[in-house]
Amino acid sequence: MPMTPAAKAQFQIHACVLLWGFTAILGKLITLPALPLVWWRMLIVVAALALLPRVWRGLRKMPARLILAYAGIGALVALHWLTFYGSIKLSNASVGATCIALATPMTALLEPWLARRTFSLRDVLLGIAVLPGVVLVVGGVPDGMRLGIAVGAMSALFVALFSSLNKRFVEHGDPLTVTALELGAGALLLTLLAPLMPRLFPAFAGSLFALPSLHDAGYLLALSLVCTLLPFALSLAALRHMSAFAAQLAVNLEPVYAIVLAILLLNEQRELTPQFYLGVAIILAAVLVYPLLGRPKRIGHPEVLGTSEAKGITD
Repeated sequence: MPMTPAAKAQFQIHACVLLWGFTAILGKLITLPALPLVWWRMLIVVAALALLPRVWRGLRKMPARLILAYAGIGALVALHWLTFYGSIKLSNASVGATCIALATPMTALLEPWLARRTFSLRDVLLGIAVLPGVVLVVGGVPDGMRLGIAVGAMSALFVALFSSLNKRFVEHGDPLTVTALELGAGALLLTLLAPLMPRLFPAFAGSLFALPSLHDAGYLLALSLVCTLLPFALSLAALRHMSAFAAQLAVNLEPVYAIVLAILLLNEQRELTPQFYLGVAIILAAVLVYPLLGRPKRIGHPEVLGTSEAKGITD
């Protein structure tokens, strides 16, 4: 039997989440510091989108007010990625990805305010239900990773902010044009921040204009094209049939995928405890319960994903 639009959307968003699970692994494998890593990722995606005439047509039609709004959102996307990969560098792939689950309660609280959506007590309660899982997951990590957890929590806040703002402004721009504009503005912000980064956050700093090694270049291409543009296309279709909160809740599975991949590819199981797995189980339970509590309403206009581990999810 053919899948319903809602079921197909769930399949598509989980395919996105699986691809996003690789972003934490690639972030760990790439030897560049967080700042040049994010800068190159954004630059590659923008360069690919700049080859599409559709992007330029959409930009010419866009009023200046919207261009400025999307540029501001792009700055938040850049800060999210910078802190996300900074968290991974300061801890590990599993912890960095798991901290993104904090975006769920943050989105539940911020989206009604920023996107002018009706407040949902159910969403807030489910978001809060994720917190004990996050606490258990990070509670067993070594003390040296505590700073990585704090930076990861900051990254989650940026996710909640830019995904909710994307919801507010999404309906007036072509999705590919909006993505190119946001990531282009984000790359520009990182270029401006680069001279200050050694003093502000030395752990994130690095030269932007030094060419990556062949090892890093291959991983950067995979990160930019396979784990950014491809899930963008899938999420674009999925988000027509689900809310921002439902999608963000599904993104909580990203730590599960990232943890499994980290075990298989990075041998990180040495740092995982039974407490860690219990926390993951709580996060997974919240994700599975949400679809049983109500059917998401269909959205009547196209959606856009600013991209993230997302990872920037808009309703």
